[in-house]
Amino acid sequence: MKIIVTIKQVPDTNEVKLDRRTGTLIREGVPSIINPEDKNALEAALQHKERSGAHVVALSMGPPQAEDALREALAMGVDEVILLSDRAFAGADTWSTAATLGMAVQKIADYDLILAGRQAIDGDTAQVGPQLAEYLGIPQITYVREFFIAEDTVRAKRAIEDGYEELEAPLPALLTITKDANDARYPSAGGIMRAYRQQDVTIWDHQAIGADPEEVGLKGSPTQVKRSFTPPPKEPGEKLQVPPAEAARDIVARLKSSNII
Repeated sequence: MKIIVTIKQVPDTNEVKLDRRTGTLIREGVPSIINPEDKNALEAALQHKERSGAHVVALSMGPPQAEDALREALAMGVDEVILLSDRAFAGADTWSTAATLGMAVQKIADYDLILAGRQAIDGDTAQVGPQLAEYLGIPQITYVREFFIAEDTVRAKRAIEDGYEELEAPLPALLTITKDANDARYPSAGGIMRAYRQQDVTIWDHQAIGADPEEVGLKGSPTQVKRSFTPPPKEPGEKLQVPPAEAARDIVARLKSSNII
């Protein structure tokens, strides 16, 4: 069995600030990490590898420094890593990203399962996984917290608001994994040494996956972010220094005048 895990290197959102003048993220000096729920997807793949001997491939798209995230995946126990890195891929929206990943998946071929994190912390769209499944024309199950492989079928528990539902899909299929699925392991010292001394990161550009540079990256993106901004600070509240009954009447009157009730 071959499992492909899509991962993304993202800025640590605990350190991210917004440039109020330009409305863009300030990335200088901000540490980068593997997207947290992508780590849960990696862990799910590695646990299945330990049970069945599956071959696990980590796939990412990003600038050259994203190689660090893939080496961390190698240190965790992944068998093979591939980085899609090309200036032609820059500025991609979720659809263009999914299409580019899809071309790479088709080049890898002979896969049985694709795992992805539920969503990335830098965009919070939760769109790339489902769009990748649509691009490839394969079934998808989102918000997965547990899954089992039985012959040519995957059975998954999908989280919903008031519990979970059990779904089944034929392989190959794509699952998006939630943070509740597991606790991702830490790379071992030996794994880190192997990842940096003995193992390689395969790098593919647009030519390697047969992509038209006019149809990927910013040029191939049907959507673009118009503006990013920090919401204005909330106005200070008002304290009513009157008896409770009078305060209640005042509050109700204000809610009615604002058409809230």
